[in-house]
Formats: sequence, C-alpha cells, structure tokens
Amino acid sequence: MTELPVLIYDGDCGFCTRSVRLAVRLPVRMRVRTWQETDLAALGATEDRARREVLWVDRTGGVFGGAAAVAELLKSCRAPWPALGWITSAPLVRTLAAHAYRWVADNRHRLPGSTPACQLPPDQRPHRD
Repeated sequence: MTELPVLIYDGDCGFCTRSVRLAVRLPVRMRVRTWQETDLAALGATEDRARREVLWVDRTGGVFGGAAAVAELLKSCRAPWPALGWITSAPLVRTLAAHAYRWVADNRHRLPGSTPACQLPPDQRPHRD
C-alpha cells in the first residue's frame, strides 16, 4: 500500500515524458516516478512490464498497466475526469483503448516528442542505474 498513488513511466522515452508532463496537470495527488529510478518490486511491478507500458499503482497496491493505468489515473482525479476514466473502463471501450494504447506504445518512436532512445528495442535503451 502507498500513501499516494504512483504513476510510473519510461524516463528514457521523450514521448512518454511529454505525456507525463500533461498528466501532472490533472487535478490529482500522486507521485510520479520513472521506472529506471523506482524500486518496482516494492510496488508489486516488474521491469519487464514497466518497459512495455505506463503503470499506475493505486493506494491499495493494485498495479494497472497501459490503457487501464490511464483509466485509473483519470478515475482518481477530481471532476470531470473520473467520468472519462469510467467510460474508458467499460468493456467495449476498454478493449478499444487497450488496442489504441498498444499501437501508440509500439509506435512511440514515430510520434512527436520521441527521442533516439525511443527507436531502440526496449532491452537496448539507455537507462539510469
């Protein structure tokens, strides 16, 4: 369990970093950490998962990834954002959101804000130890 929810992202990815800069503007109290500088095991997450998707660790220790992490983040915000989070969690929308998230994650090196590190396979990206 954590005092505040934690948003974990790939700090080597420029697109991810830019996306998180938008997320921190949302009306929610949370901690934001790069996976490279986080004790993932202590939060119930793995490096393999953190390399593939953004993670949201809620106050109870629940770990959500990808589109589900974004939905949980939105549900944790003040109005009107929780409505969008609940819509994103609805069965059909959840499936579409997961596919859209995977496409973005797989193509982030082609999107605005990407860095050369985004173009490397995840296991070859530089990161801070």
